[in-house]
This record gives sequence, C-alpha cells and structure tokens, in this order.
Amino acid sequence: MKLAALYNRTNIFITITLLVIGAVINFYAINYIARTQLDQNLTEELAEVAAYVSTNNKLPKQVDFDEDQTTFIKTNQKTHEPVFYNTTFENPANGEAEPGRAVEGFVQLNGSNYKVIITISRESTEYHLRFAGMITLCLLFVLLLTVALANKYFLNGLWLPFYGLLHQIKHFNITEEQNFTLTNKRVDEFVELGNAIDNMSKRIHTDYQALKHFTDNASHEMLTPLAVILSKLDIVIQHPDLPPEAFDQIQDIYTATNKLSRLNQTLLLLAKIENNVIDDNDTVDIAELLIEKIKQFHELTMSKNIEIAENITTKNIQVSKYLIDILLNNLMSNAIRHNTDGGKIIIVLDDTKMVFANTGLPIPLNDSDIFERFKKGSESEGTGLGLTLVKNISKFYGWRLDYQYLDELHRFRITF
Repeated sequence: MKLAALYNRTNIFITITLLVIGAVINFYAINYIARTQLDQNLTEELAEVAAYVSTNNKLPKQVDFDEDQTTFIKTNQKTHEPVFYNTTFENPANGEAEPGRAVEGFVQLNGSNYKVIITISRESTEYHLRFAGMITLCLLFVLLLTVALANKYFLNGLWLPFYGLLHQIKHFNITEEQNFTLTNKRVDEFVELGNAIDNMSKRIHTDYQALKHFTDNASHEMLTPLAVILSKLDIVIQHPDLPPEAFDQIQDIYTATNKLSRLNQTLLLLAKIENNVIDDNDTVDIAELLIEKIKQFHELTMSKNIEIAENITTKNIQVSKYLIDILLNNLMSNAIRHNTDGGKIIIVLDDTKMVFANTGLPIPLNDSDIFERFKKGSESEGTGLGLTLVKNISKFYGWRLDYQYLDELHRFRITF
C-alpha cells in the first residue's frame, strides 16, 4: 500500500471516529439541556400550584393551561421531593399522543395530602433534537467529503516531489553522472532527501568510475603477461630436448595459465554486462548463427559420437553479435562437455524460445544455484562461469532462462 493511501486511510478513520464521538456527545448534551429546561418549567408550574393552594385554600380546577395538564389525586402518601419522568402527553387539540415530560409533587389542603401530576409536551424538544441531529449528520458528511477531497488533491500534491525523486531513482544509471532535482521545494524534508540522494549518487558514480578504471587497467595489464607466458610455454613445449616429466608439468602450467586468461576475460565481460556498458546492437538471425555454431563444434561432437537433432526456424532479434555469439558458444560447449559418449543434443528454435537439450548424468541439476558463479561439477574443466554468462546475457535482453530435467534430458530454455 502506498504511503499516501495509508496516511489518507488513517486520517479519515481518525476523523470519522472523532466526529462520531463528538456527534454522540453533542446529542446527549443537547438532550440534557432540553430536559433540564423542561424540568425547570415543570418546577415553576409545581411552585405556582402550591402557591395557589396556599393562597386560596382550595385546589385549582383540573383544566389545561398553556398546554400543561394538571391532575390532583388525594393520597395518604407522605410528601417527598419532586420526581421527574417521561410519559405520554395527550394533545387536547387533536387528541393524539405525544411524548411528554411530567413532574410528581405533593400539596397539603385542610390536613389532607394531594399528589400533583403536571404533564407538558416534549414534541417541540424532540423536533429540535432531530433537527440538531440532521444538522450534525450533514456537517459530518460535508467534513468527511472535504477531508477526502483535500487528501486526494492537496495532500497528494504534496507528495509529487517524492514521486519525482522516486522516478529519477528508478531510472538512475550508474554509468552516467546524474543530478537529482526537485520540482517543488516547499517541503524541507523532501529537499533534504533530494540533496542526500544527489550526494549519494555522485559518490556512487565516482566510486564506480574508479572501480571501472581499476578493473579495465588490471584486466588489460594481466592480458599482456598472460599472453607472454602462453607464448613462451608454446616454445618450451615444442623444444625437442624437453624431458617427458618436464613436459607434463609444463603442460599443466600451460593449461592453468590458459584457464586464467579465459577467466580474466569472462569476469571482465560479466562486469560490462552487469553495468550495462554493452552498446552495440544489430539485427541478427539466430538461426544462421546456430547452424554456423553446429558446424564449428562438429569435430567435438564427432569425437564423442554425439548425435545432433535440430528444429530451427528463422528468428531475427536486436542484439549484440558479440554477446549472442558468446551465449551460443557457452550453451553448445556446455551441452557437449557434459554429454556422454554416443549421446545426443536436441536444438530447438522458434519465434518464442530456444532450447538446448542434451543427455548426460541421469541426475537433475540443482536449479537453485546452477546459474551462480563458479558452480560446476567436480569433473568439469571449465571456469564455472559459462552458465552465469548465459544467465546475465539473457537478463540483459529481458529473456527468461530456466532449466529442467525431463525425459532423461537436461534442458536449458530461453524464452524471448
């Protein structure tokens, strides 16, 4: 969930909670005030009745005054404090029952006790309560609508500099020097964040350039002595007076040096791919390259009596010829190196995928680390970077590479 959406949801939830609590408190406060006012009116009416009895020494007639209904009931009950309660008021104008409020008190006349019940209508009070409730609900709705619109247009607008920075970060290229800029500098925190990201990107770019120069120089400087060593070893191996035991040792040195040279070139290529510094791009027909690659590896396949079955159709893509040649080289050499004598290789190419399937050890490979660096079999003489190169080249062009062991065949599939 986005931060703005989470903030809006929390803000609206808190606002609704506070408004509902406020509305309930407001309703009960108004209801209390209205009831208190009614009770004060009833108390005054009761005091007037008591004063009338005391002055005139008789009970007033049981008639209605100002929509108040007064009833006298002779009782033996002793006097107590006035009691207020809700009841039903019979409207004399239309005979309909309305909500009412009553007070019950006592007066004394000629040594007798009389219970006095005065009832008044609560209809106007209820109406005002309902009206106040409607106003509160309307205000609640208007306030929620205002908060929602403010969050959507105003607060979301405040986050535009953040999203601008996020867009620049997503398109950040370590190989290019880039300045991170804010479109709006009203929020100090976003300005500080932008400055921090800008300084960090410059440090990363500087460190990358330093590391790139070191890698390029180290790789270039290593190639020359390796080439000299290999050429000298070639001369020594061809010397007619070389003892057999020395030949074996020199051959081991030659093999190790040659492997070191290939390892150096492969690691350099991996660094270029991972840092996106391969810029050549051509239209290539993979079918032609595959057919040519099968011819190039013909002697190796014949030496192990490997049968090649192919189902190749034309497939044109925009790639680097250098990278696609390395990818096919690694897939082909991998299928031959890990094959068995008298085995087979199946190559399939169509508009959506390319598959290399080969026989080999009847054991599925660990597909969780098969494409990791320096992961290879105990009997492999490679550098352990072939499939890593295949994976990185596929990732570079947005292809999906996967492995499965099916029908006693190790299958490597690239989906375009």
